[in-house]
Amino acid sequence: MRSVFTVGFDARQRSSLTRLGQQCDGAARRPMRSDNAAPAVFGGFTVVQSSASVSRALGKHGTRPAFQRFEVSLRLYFVLLIPELEIRTSSARRILPSKISRAGAIENCANACAITAALASGNYVNLRGAFRDHLHQPYRAKLIPFLPSVIAAAEKAGALGAFLSGSGSTIAAVTLHSPKKIAAAMARAARTPAHTIITHADNRGARVLQPRIADH
Repeated sequence: MRSVFTVGFDARQRSSLTRLGQQCDGAARRPMRSDNAAPAVFGGFTVVQSSASVSRALGKHGTRPAFQRFEVSLRLYFVLLIPELEIRTSSARRILPSKISRAGAIENCANACAITAALASGNYVNLRGAFRDHLHQPYRAKLIPFLPSVIAAAEKAGALGAFLSGSGSTIAAVTLHSPKKIAAAMARAARTPAHTIITHADNRGARVLQPRIADH
């Protein structure tokens, strides 16, 4: 979904930008998600602590979410397979189980730490094997049956790893080499109408493209 909106603010006021991003995200969902708004606002690799946990730590000082941000090198390619398949977020959430295994949760937490360390340090080769997931992809594959084969094809073609982007249906792969080869392999494995995009992380984030028009 794409939205067009007009804003009047100083781009240096990042807190205002974050609130704006939360408001835009909140137009599509409740409650508003800082983990969706912050990367779009700040760019790069952004880690967000939940508002609830931060508000407990801050106490009377406020309820703002806490962010940490890291630059992502242009050496790292993101290969996106975008199928002509609409997945409603509400449907993708309903399909998730209410309970998860302890072993699966432990492995996912370890993988999340590995991904964070690799992206923060720039040691991108350590991303290999870190995208294995037990919490949502096995269940959402029921809505996207070609997901396992596309991930396998991307990794066989040389990707460091591949994963479902959010609730889907886009599937993303990360690589340091041969992005075109990986894109072609993913498209073949999908066996469904789709297009691919090869891109890099945007380290700039939200910015004002036109100067603010003075009030009259």
